Amino acid sequence: MGRITSRHKVVRIDLDHGVTTRVETSAVEEPLEIRVDDEVLTVTMRTPGNDFELAHGLLRGEGIISRREDVLAARYCVDTELMNALQVQLRDSGGLPVSAQRSLVSHGGCGLCGKTSIDAITQSPAYDATIAEATLRVPAERIAELPDLLRTGQVVFDKTGGVHAAGLFGVSGEALVIREDIGRHNAVDKITGWALMQEQPTGETIAMVSSRASFEIVQKVAMAGIPVLACVSAPSSLAIEAAERLGITLVAFTRGRRMTVCSHSERILVP
Repeated sequence: MGRITSRHKVVRIDLDHGVTTRVETSAVEEPLEIRVDDEVLTVTMRTPGNDFELAHGLLRGEGIISRREDVLAARYCVDTELMNALQVQLRDSGGLPVSAQRSLVSHGGCGLCGKTSIDAITQSPAYDATIAEATLRVPAERIAELPDLLRTGQVVFDKTGGVHAAGLFGVSGEALVIREDIGRHNAVDKITGWALMQEQPTGETIAMVSSRASFEIVQKVAMAGIPVLACVSAPSSLAIEAAERLGITLVAFTRGRRMTVCSHSERILVP
């Protein structure tokens, strides 16, 4: 695993107190090429660490795999000076689906996940439509606690202030896993990949992200079978439409004791 932070000399300007030189810590951003059966699937800009979870989560979100057993092997193969490469060998080596047969460049702040419509998700064999029938019920007080619980796991953010976080939580509020990355979509891939690799049931879990909710994040959560997604910021219109169609309870603006439930509000219990 490469460095996750680096140190840089900077000049800090305070118009009231003058100019000082100091050393700041920043989050590392490096490319990772993900290959599937020797075909390049994507190059994603990420913070090094938990790369195997990232790859499993990305493949799960794309509908290429749905179980841990779908991956026969995964390994690093560094073959250039500037780029790490990760090779994934599928148990079914019939080649990538047509929708995935392209080089997908995903920058740290922008998730380009290959599915461009809600219909494409619902038609994927890896999507479980029964997620809409999930009987999970979560007290609103529990949702309100999640930002602080997520914050306790943001070690890299404490040092840099420059990474997003995603966490997977149980109904009682226990943190199952928390991951950080310079890309919010990568952070979500890391927690869904962790769940897949650990064979963690997701039907009664909650995903919490330290960012806004985009269509791509809703897609990843839905493909992972997670029925509730909470975020600290705003949702996009397509994220709301996708959450409604895909059976996801989307909670936005989760701040303090306030939140906005955008879809499937029946799962959130109000005292």
